[in-house]
Amino acid sequence: MLDGSPYQGYLYAYPHKSAYRPLRPRPALRDVWAAEPRDALFLYLHIPFCEMRCGFCNLFTRANPPAEQAAAYLRQLRHQAVEVAAALGPAGFARAAIGGGTPTYLTADELTELFSITRDVLGLDPRRALLSVETSPATATPDRLAVLAANGTHRVSIGVQSFLDSEAHAAGRPQRRAEVDAALDAIRAAEVPLLNVDLIYGIPGQTAATWEQSLRTALTWRPEEIYLYPLYVRPLTGLGRRAPDGPDPAWDAERLDRYRHGRDLLREAGYRQLSMRQFRHETALDAVGDADYCCQDDGMVGLGCGARSYTTDLHYSFDYAVSVGEVRAIIDDYLRRPPADFGFAEFGFRLDADEQRLRWLVKSLLRAEGADVRAYAARFGTGLLADFPHLAKLTERGWAAVSDDRVTLTDEGLAHSDSIGPWTVSDRVRDAMAGAVLR
Repeated sequence: MLDGSPYQGYLYAYPHKSAYRPLRPRPALRDVWAAEPRDALFLYLHIPFCEMRCGFCNLFTRANPPAEQAAAYLRQLRHQAVEVAAALGPAGFARAAIGGGTPTYLTADELTELFSITRDVLGLDPRRALLSVETSPATATPDRLAVLAANGTHRVSIGVQSFLDSEAHAAGRPQRRAEVDAALDAIRAAEVPLLNVDLIYGIPGQTAATWEQSLRTALTWRPEEIYLYPLYVRPLTGLGRRAPDGPDPAWDAERLDRYRHGRDLLREAGYRQLSMRQFRHETALDAVGDADYCCQDDGMVGLGCGARSYTTDLHYSFDYAVSVGEVRAIIDDYLRRPPADFGFAEFGFRLDADEQRLRWLVKSLLRAEGADVRAYAARFGTGLLADFPHLAKLTERGWAAVSDDRVTLTDEGLAHSDSIGPWTVSDRVRDAMAGAVLR
Protein backbone atom coordinates (compact mmCIF):
# COMPACT_ATOMS: atom_id res chain seq x y z
CA MET A 1 0.00 0.00 0.00
CA LEU A 2 2.88 2.36 0.70
CA ASP A 3 4.02 1.96 -2.90
CA GLY A 4 0.59 2.83 -4.30
CA SER A 5 -1.24 6.11 -4.63
CA PRO A 6 -0.46 8.71 -1.96
CA TYR A 7 -4.25 9.34 -1.88
CA GLN A 8 -5.85 6.13 -0.68
CA GLY A 9 -8.07 7.52 2.04
CA TYR A 10 -8.47 10.19 4.71
CA LEU A 11 -8.30 8.38 8.05
CA TYR A 12 -9.85 11.16 10.16
CA ALA A 13 -11.35 8.56 12.49
CA TYR A 14 -10.45 4.99 13.38
CA PRO A 15 -12.12 2.69 12.70
CA HIS A 16 -13.89 4.13 9.65
CA LYS A 17 -17.67 4.30 9.92
CA SER A 18 -18.04 1.76 7.11
CA ALA A 19 -16.75 -0.83 9.61
CA TYR A 20 -19.73 -0.24 11.91
CA ARG A 21 -22.46 -2.87 12.09
CA PRO A 22 -25.84 -3.13 13.88
CA LEU A 23 -25.39 -3.74 17.60
CA ARG A 24 -27.54 -6.63 18.77
CA PRO A 25 -28.78 -6.43 21.42
CA ARG A 26 -28.60 -2.65 21.53
CA PRO A 27 -26.50 -1.62 24.55
CA ALA A 28 -27.99 1.03 26.84
CA LEU A 29 -26.00 4.26 26.82
CA ARG A 30 -26.11 4.29 30.60
CA ASP A 31 -24.10 1.05 30.57
CA VAL A 32 -21.85 2.14 27.68
CA TRP A 33 -20.68 5.21 29.60
CA ALA A 34 -20.80 3.80 33.15
CA ALA A 35 -17.06 3.17 33.52
CA GLU A 36 -15.86 6.05 31.31
CA PRO A 37 -14.19 9.22 32.60
CA ARG A 38 -16.57 12.07 31.79
CA ASP A 39 -14.92 15.25 33.01
CA ALA A 40 -13.27 16.31 29.71
CA LEU A 41 -15.39 15.07 26.82
CA PHE A 42 -15.80 16.25 23.24
CA LEU A 43 -19.38 17.19 22.30
CA TYR A 44 -20.35 16.94 18.63
CA LEU A 45 -23.70 17.90 17.12
CA HIS A 46 -24.50 16.97 13.53
CA ILE A 47 -26.82 19.07 11.37
CA PRO A 48 -27.44 17.05 8.18
CA PHE A 49 -28.65 19.89 5.95
CA CYS A 50 -27.01 22.00 3.23
CA GLU A 51 -28.12 24.50 0.63
CA MET A 52 -26.46 22.27 -2.00
CA ARG A 53 -24.61 18.96 -2.26
CA CYS A 54 -21.08 19.59 -3.50
CA GLY A 55 -19.79 17.28 -6.21
CA PHE A 56 -16.99 15.91 -4.00
CA CYS A 57 -19.07 15.49 -0.83
CA ASN A 58 -19.80 12.09 0.70
CA LEU A 59 -20.82 13.45 4.10
CA PHE A 60 -24.14 12.56 5.67
CA THR A 61 -26.27 15.49 4.56
CA ARG A 62 -29.40 16.43 2.63
CA ALA A 63 -29.65 19.44 0.33
CA ASN A 64 -32.62 21.80 0.63
CA PRO A 65 -34.89 19.76 2.92
CA PRO A 66 -38.53 20.79 3.34
CA ALA A 67 -38.82 23.94 5.46
CA GLU A 68 -40.51 22.15 8.34
CA GLN A 69 -37.85 19.42 8.56
CA ALA A 70 -35.23 21.60 10.27
CA ALA A 71 -37.67 22.50 13.05
CA ALA A 72 -38.67 18.86 13.44
CA TYR A 73 -35.01 17.87 13.57
CA LEU A 74 -34.28 20.32 16.37
CA ARG A 75 -37.24 19.01 18.38
CA GLN A 76 -35.92 15.49 18.01
CA LEU A 77 -32.38 16.61 18.81
CA ARG A 78 -33.66 18.03 22.10
CA HIS A 79 -35.31 14.68 22.90
CA GLN A 80 -32.06 12.89 22.14
CA ALA A 81 -30.06 15.34 24.25
CA VAL A 82 -32.34 14.71 27.24
CA GLU A 83 -31.83 10.95 26.95
CA VAL A 84 -28.08 11.23 26.45
CA ALA A 85 -27.66 13.66 29.35
CA ALA A 86 -29.54 11.25 31.63
CA ALA A 87 -27.33 8.36 30.50
CA LEU A 88 -24.11 10.31 30.99
CA GLY A 89 -24.89 11.72 34.40
CA PRO A 90 -22.51 14.43 35.60
CA ALA A 91 -20.23 15.29 32.67
CA GLY A 92 -17.98 18.10 31.52
CA PHE A 93 -17.01 19.13 28.02
CA ALA A 94 -13.58 20.45 27.11
CA ARG A 95 -14.29 20.85 23.40
CA ALA A 96 -17.39 21.05 21.23
CA ALA A 97 -18.15 21.21 17.53
CA ILE A 98 -21.24 21.67 15.43
CA GLY A 99 -20.86 20.24 11.96
CA GLY A 100 -22.70 18.54 9.17
CA GLY A 101 -23.84 19.29 6.62
CA THR A 102 -23.87 23.00 7.21
CA PRO A 103 -25.07 24.06 10.67
CA THR A 104 -25.65 27.61 9.49
CA TYR A 105 -28.20 26.30 7.01
CA LEU A 106 -30.42 26.78 10.07
CA THR A 107 -31.96 30.22 10.50
CA ALA A 108 -30.80 32.54 13.28
CA ASP A 109 -33.82 31.56 15.39
CA GLU A 110 -33.13 27.85 14.81
CA LEU A 111 -29.49 28.33 15.76
CA THR A 112 -30.66 30.01 18.98
CA GLU A 113 -32.72 26.90 19.73
CA LEU A 114 -29.72 24.70 18.95
CA PHE A 115 -27.57 26.57 21.45
CA SER A 116 -30.36 26.32 24.01
CA ILE A 117 -30.08 22.54 23.72
CA THR A 118 -26.32 22.56 24.22
CA ARG A 119 -26.55 24.94 27.17
CA ASP A 120 -29.76 24.03 28.99
CA VAL A 121 -29.88 20.27 28.40
CA LEU A 122 -26.23 19.26 28.02
CA GLY A 123 -24.65 21.92 30.23
CA LEU A 124 -22.10 23.08 27.67
CA ASP A 125 -20.16 26.03 29.07
CA PRO A 126 -18.41 27.99 26.28
CA ARG A 127 -16.14 29.57 28.87
CA ARG A 128 -14.58 26.14 29.38
CA ALA A 129 -15.22 24.28 26.12
CA LEU A 130 -13.73 25.62 22.91
CA LEU A 131 -16.61 25.60 20.42
CA SER A 132 -16.21 25.28 16.63
CA VAL A 133 -19.01 25.73 14.07
CA GLU A 134 -18.90 25.02 10.33
CA THR A 135 -20.41 27.38 7.77
CA SER A 136 -20.55 28.03 4.03
CA PRO A 137 -20.32 31.15 1.86
CA ALA A 138 -24.07 31.17 1.22
CA THR A 139 -25.06 30.84 4.89
CA ALA A 140 -22.43 32.89 6.78
CA THR A 141 -24.81 35.82 7.14
CA PRO A 142 -24.50 38.54 9.81
CA ASP A 143 -27.65 37.47 11.69
CA ARG A 144 -26.51 33.86 11.96
CA LEU A 145 -22.95 34.82 12.87
CA ALA A 146 -24.29 37.12 15.59
CA VAL A 147 -25.98 34.11 17.21
CA LEU A 148 -22.75 32.12 17.01
CA ALA A 149 -20.72 34.92 18.60
CA ALA A 150 -23.31 35.56 21.32
CA ASN A 151 -23.12 31.89 22.34
CA GLY A 152 -19.37 31.76 22.75
CA THR A 153 -18.30 30.26 19.44
CA HIS A 154 -14.51 30.25 19.42
CA ARG A 155 -13.90 29.03 15.87
CA VAL A 156 -15.76 29.32 12.57
CA SER A 157 -14.70 27.09 9.70
CA ILE A 158 -15.76 27.97 6.16
CA GLY A 159 -15.41 25.75 3.13
CA VAL A 160 -14.24 28.03 0.34
CA GLN A 161 -12.37 25.34 -1.65
CA SER A 162 -11.28 27.83 -4.36
CA PHE A 163 -11.47 31.58 -4.84
CA LEU A 164 -11.91 31.06 -8.58
CA ASP A 165 -15.51 30.52 -9.62
CA SER A 166 -14.48 28.26 -12.51
CA GLU A 167 -12.59 25.90 -10.17
CA ALA A 168 -15.38 25.85 -7.62
CA HIS A 169 -17.79 24.90 -10.38
CA ALA A 170 -15.41 22.19 -11.62
CA ALA A 171 -15.46 20.70 -8.12
CA GLY A 172 -19.25 20.62 -8.20
CA ARG A 173 -19.71 23.70 -6.03
CA PRO A 174 -21.55 26.50 -7.89
CA GLN A 175 -20.58 29.56 -5.88
CA ARG A 176 -19.71 33.16 -6.70
CA ARG A 177 -16.58 34.94 -5.53
CA ALA A 178 -18.59 37.95 -4.36
CA GLU A 179 -20.55 35.67 -2.03
CA VAL A 180 -17.32 34.21 -0.64
CA ASP A 181 -15.86 37.66 0.01
CA ALA A 182 -19.04 38.85 1.74
CA ALA A 183 -19.06 35.78 3.98
CA LEU A 184 -15.44 36.22 5.04
CA ASP A 185 -16.02 39.91 5.73
CA ALA A 186 -19.04 39.01 7.86
CA ILE A 187 -17.08 36.43 9.88
CA ARG A 188 -14.33 38.94 10.59
CA ALA A 189 -16.92 41.57 11.55
CA ALA A 190 -18.48 39.10 14.01
CA GLU A 191 -15.12 38.98 15.84
CA VAL A 192 -15.07 35.23 16.31
CA PRO A 193 -11.56 34.56 17.66
CA LEU A 194 -10.48 31.93 15.15
CA LEU A 195 -11.28 31.73 11.43
CA ASN A 196 -10.48 28.58 9.47
CA VAL A 197 -10.57 28.49 5.66
CA ASP A 198 -10.77 25.18 3.77
CA LEU A 199 -9.14 24.96 0.34
CA ILE A 200 -8.97 22.04 -2.13
CA TYR A 201 -6.15 21.13 -4.49
CA GLY A 202 -6.30 18.79 -7.46
CA ILE A 203 -9.45 20.34 -8.96
CA PRO A 204 -9.77 19.79 -12.74
CA GLY A 205 -8.28 22.77 -14.55
CA GLN A 206 -6.40 24.02 -11.49
CA THR A 207 -2.79 25.04 -12.18
CA ALA A 208 0.11 25.90 -9.91
CA ALA A 209 -0.63 29.57 -10.59
CA THR A 210 -4.34 29.39 -9.79
CA TRP A 211 -3.63 27.31 -6.66
CA GLU A 212 -1.22 29.98 -5.44
CA GLN A 213 -3.81 32.63 -6.28
CA SER A 214 -6.34 30.96 -3.98
CA LEU A 215 -3.75 30.55 -1.22
CA ARG A 216 -2.63 34.17 -1.34
CA THR A 217 -6.21 35.40 -1.53
CA ALA A 218 -7.08 33.41 1.58
CA LEU A 219 -4.16 35.02 3.40
CA THR A 220 -5.61 38.49 2.85
CA TRP A 221 -8.23 37.67 5.50
CA ARG A 222 -5.46 36.58 7.92
CA PRO A 223 -7.16 33.32 8.92
CA GLU A 224 -5.82 31.77 12.10
CA GLU A 225 -6.15 28.35 10.48
CA ILE A 226 -6.11 26.98 6.96
CA TYR A 227 -6.90 23.41 5.93
CA LEU A 228 -5.57 22.10 2.61
CA TYR A 229 -7.57 19.15 1.30
CA PRO A 230 -6.70 16.96 -1.69
CA LEU A 231 -9.67 16.42 -3.98
CA TYR A 232 -11.09 12.91 -3.72
CA VAL A 233 -13.60 11.52 -6.19
CA ARG A 234 -15.72 9.07 -4.21
CA PRO A 235 -18.50 6.65 -5.23
CA LEU A 236 -22.10 7.94 -5.26
CA THR A 237 -20.99 11.59 -5.25
CA GLY A 238 -21.64 14.04 -8.06
CA LEU A 239 -18.05 13.82 -9.30
CA GLY A 240 -17.97 10.09 -8.74
CA ARG A 241 -20.79 9.47 -11.19
CA ARG A 242 -18.67 10.75 -14.06
CA ALA A 243 -15.17 9.81 -12.92
CA PRO A 244 -12.95 7.52 -15.02
CA ASP A 245 -12.11 4.11 -13.60
CA GLY A 246 -8.64 3.11 -12.49
CA PRO A 247 -5.61 4.86 -10.98
CA ASP A 248 -4.29 8.13 -12.34
CA PRO A 249 -0.56 8.53 -11.58
CA ALA A 250 -0.45 11.92 -13.31
CA TRP A 251 -3.21 13.25 -11.05
CA ASP A 252 -1.43 11.83 -7.99
CA ALA A 253 1.78 13.64 -8.98
CA GLU A 254 -0.16 16.86 -9.56
CA ARG A 255 -1.81 16.70 -6.15
CA LEU A 256 1.52 16.05 -4.46
CA ASP A 257 3.01 19.08 -6.22
CA ARG A 258 0.07 21.26 -5.15
CA TYR A 259 0.33 20.01 -1.58
CA ARG A 260 4.04 20.80 -1.32
CA HIS A 261 3.52 24.20 -2.90
CA GLY A 262 0.77 25.07 -0.43
CA ARG A 263 2.66 23.67 2.55
CA ASP A 264 5.77 25.70 1.78
CA LEU A 265 3.85 28.90 1.09
CA LEU A 266 1.95 28.66 4.37
CA ARG A 267 5.08 27.93 6.35
CA GLU A 268 6.71 31.02 4.88
CA ALA A 269 3.61 33.01 5.88
CA GLY A 270 4.01 32.05 9.55
CA TYR A 271 1.81 28.96 9.76
CA ARG A 272 2.82 25.87 11.67
CA GLN A 273 1.87 22.53 10.13
CA LEU A 274 -0.13 20.37 12.56
CA SER A 275 -1.03 17.56 10.16
CA MET A 276 -1.08 16.90 6.45
CA ARG A 277 -4.17 19.12 6.20
CA GLN A 278 -4.09 21.52 9.14
CA PHE A 279 -2.01 24.70 9.37
CA ARG A 280 -2.34 27.17 12.24
CA HIS A 281 -0.75 30.61 12.39
CA GLU A 282 1.87 31.03 15.07
CA THR A 283 -0.05 33.94 16.63
CA ALA A 284 -3.06 31.66 17.24
CA LEU A 285 -1.29 28.71 18.86
CA ASP A 286 -1.60 29.96 22.43
CA ALA A 287 -5.16 31.20 21.92
CA VAL A 288 -6.40 27.73 21.05
CA GLY A 289 -4.71 25.75 23.80
CA ASP A 290 -5.32 22.11 24.64
CA ALA A 291 -8.50 22.60 26.69
CA ASP A 292 -7.67 19.46 28.69
CA TYR A 293 -8.88 17.19 25.88
CA CYS A 294 -6.86 14.40 24.24
CA CYS A 295 -8.55 12.63 21.34
CA GLN A 296 -6.41 9.52 21.93
CA ASP A 297 -7.66 9.06 25.48
CA ASP A 298 -10.91 10.97 26.05
CA GLY A 299 -14.41 10.23 24.83
CA MET A 300 -16.72 11.95 22.39
CA VAL A 301 -20.48 12.34 22.66
CA GLY A 302 -22.25 12.73 19.33
CA LEU A 303 -25.82 13.92 18.91
CA GLY A 304 -27.90 14.10 15.77
CA CYS A 305 -28.44 11.81 12.86
CA GLY A 306 -25.00 10.97 11.47
CA ALA A 307 -22.98 11.81 14.60
CA ARG A 308 -20.44 9.40 16.01
CA SER A 309 -19.67 8.76 19.69
CA TYR A 310 -16.47 7.28 21.09
CA THR A 311 -15.80 5.44 24.32
CA THR A 312 -12.74 3.39 25.19
CA ASP A 313 -14.05 0.18 23.67
CA LEU A 314 -17.16 1.13 21.68
CA HIS A 315 -17.59 3.56 18.79
CA TYR A 316 -21.21 4.00 17.77
CA SER A 317 -23.55 6.03 15.61
CA PHE A 318 -26.70 5.76 13.52
CA ASP A 319 -26.84 4.17 10.09
CA TYR A 320 -24.78 5.79 7.34
CA ALA A 321 -25.37 6.40 3.64
CA VAL A 322 -24.24 8.69 0.81
CA SER A 323 -26.95 8.48 -1.86
CA VAL A 324 -29.76 11.03 -1.74
CA GLY A 325 -32.58 8.54 -1.24
CA GLU A 326 -30.85 6.58 1.52
CA VAL A 327 -29.84 9.72 3.43
CA ARG A 328 -33.43 10.95 3.34
CA ALA A 329 -34.70 7.59 4.60
CA ILE A 330 -32.29 7.59 7.55
CA ILE A 331 -33.23 11.17 8.51
CA ASP A 332 -36.93 10.29 8.27
CA ASP A 333 -36.32 7.29 10.53
CA TYR A 334 -34.54 9.53 13.05
CA LEU A 335 -37.46 11.94 13.09
CA ARG A 336 -39.99 9.15 13.74
CA ARG A 337 -38.25 7.61 16.72
CA PRO A 338 -39.76 7.75 20.23
CA PRO A 339 -37.47 9.59 22.68
CA ALA A 340 -36.66 6.41 24.63
CA ASP A 341 -34.95 5.02 21.52
CA PHE A 342 -32.13 7.51 22.01
CA GLY A 343 -31.03 5.79 25.18
CA PHE A 344 -29.37 3.02 23.18
CA ALA A 345 -26.48 2.62 20.75
CA GLU A 346 -27.58 1.47 17.28
CA PHE A 347 -24.60 0.84 14.99
CA GLY A 348 -21.02 0.51 16.09
CA PHE A 349 -17.70 -1.23 16.40
CA ARG A 350 -16.22 -2.76 19.54
CA LEU A 351 -12.50 -2.15 19.99
CA ASP A 352 -10.54 -4.94 21.64
CA ALA A 353 -7.17 -4.23 23.29
CA ASP A 354 -5.30 -4.44 19.99
CA GLU A 355 -7.69 -2.06 18.22
CA GLN A 356 -7.47 0.40 21.11
CA ARG A 357 -3.69 0.46 20.76
CA LEU A 358 -3.96 0.86 17.00
CA ARG A 359 -6.43 3.73 17.28
CA TRP A 360 -4.10 5.50 19.68
CA LEU A 361 -1.24 5.09 17.21
CA VAL A 362 -3.23 6.33 14.23
CA LYS A 363 -4.60 9.38 16.04
CA SER A 364 -1.06 10.29 17.15
CA LEU A 365 1.17 9.34 14.23
CA LEU A 366 -0.76 11.34 11.61
CA ARG A 367 -0.26 14.52 13.63
CA ALA A 368 2.91 16.53 13.16
CA GLU A 369 3.92 16.13 16.82
CA GLY A 370 3.84 12.35 16.35
CA ALA A 371 3.34 9.52 18.81
CA ASP A 372 4.61 10.02 22.35
CA VAL A 373 6.39 6.78 23.30
CA ARG A 374 6.19 7.43 27.05
CA ALA A 375 2.51 8.37 26.92
CA TYR A 376 1.80 5.16 25.04
CA ALA A 377 3.63 3.07 27.66
CA ALA A 378 1.77 4.84 30.47
CA ARG A 379 -1.56 4.23 28.75
CA PHE A 380 -1.10 0.59 27.73
CA GLY A 381 1.82 -0.75 29.75
CA THR A 382 3.69 -1.92 26.66
CA GLY A 383 6.21 -0.47 24.22
CA LEU A 384 5.03 1.32 21.10
CA LEU A 385 7.79 0.06 18.83
CA ALA A 386 7.50 -3.45 20.25
CA ASP A 387 3.77 -3.49 19.56
CA PHE A 388 4.18 -2.02 16.05
CA PRO A 389 7.53 -3.22 14.68
CA HIS A 390 6.34 -2.60 11.10
CA LEU A 391 6.78 1.14 11.72
CA ALA A 392 10.39 0.45 10.77
CA LYS A 393 9.20 0.36 7.17
CA LEU A 394 8.42 4.06 7.45
CA THR A 395 11.84 4.94 8.83
CA GLU A 396 13.50 2.91 6.05
CA ARG A 397 11.70 5.08 3.49
CA GLY A 398 12.60 8.28 5.28
CA TRP A 399 8.94 8.85 6.09
CA ALA A 400 9.34 8.64 9.89
CA ALA A 401 11.95 9.45 12.51
CA VAL A 402 12.35 7.69 15.86
CA SER A 403 13.79 9.25 18.99
CA ASP A 404 13.83 8.16 22.63
CA ASP A 405 10.46 9.74 23.25
CA ARG A 406 8.66 10.10 19.90
CA VAL A 407 7.86 8.59 16.54
CA THR A 408 7.16 11.42 14.09
CA LEU A 409 6.49 11.59 10.40
CA THR A 410 8.99 13.51 8.31
CA ASP A 411 7.87 16.03 5.71
CA GLU A 412 7.58 13.25 3.16
CA GLY A 413 5.77 11.08 5.67
CA LEU A 414 3.18 13.79 6.29
CA ALA A 415 2.82 14.18 2.51
CA HIS A 416 1.95 10.48 2.34
CA SER A 417 -0.44 10.47 5.33
CA ASP A 418 -3.28 9.25 3.13
CA SER A 419 -1.40 6.09 2.30
CA ILE A 420 0.18 5.60 5.75
CA GLY A 421 -3.19 5.86 7.47
CA PRO A 422 -4.88 3.10 5.43
CA TRP A 423 -1.69 1.01 5.68
CA THR A 424 -2.02 0.91 9.48
CA VAL A 425 -5.60 -0.41 9.42
CA SER A 426 -6.04 -3.85 10.98
CA ASP A 427 -7.22 -6.83 8.94
CA ARG A 428 -10.37 -6.97 11.03
CA VAL A 429 -11.32 -3.39 10.22
CA ARG A 430 -10.21 -3.72 6.60
CA ASP A 431 -12.46 -6.77 6.13
CA ALA A 432 -15.41 -4.98 7.74
CA MET A 433 -14.92 -1.95 5.49
CA ALA A 434 -14.66 -4.14 2.40
CA GLY A 435 -17.89 -5.90 3.37
CA ALA A 436 -19.87 -2.71 3.74
CA VAL A 437 -22.60 -2.08 1.18
CA LEU A 438 -22.24 1.49 0.00
CA ARG A 439 -25.66 3.10 -0.30
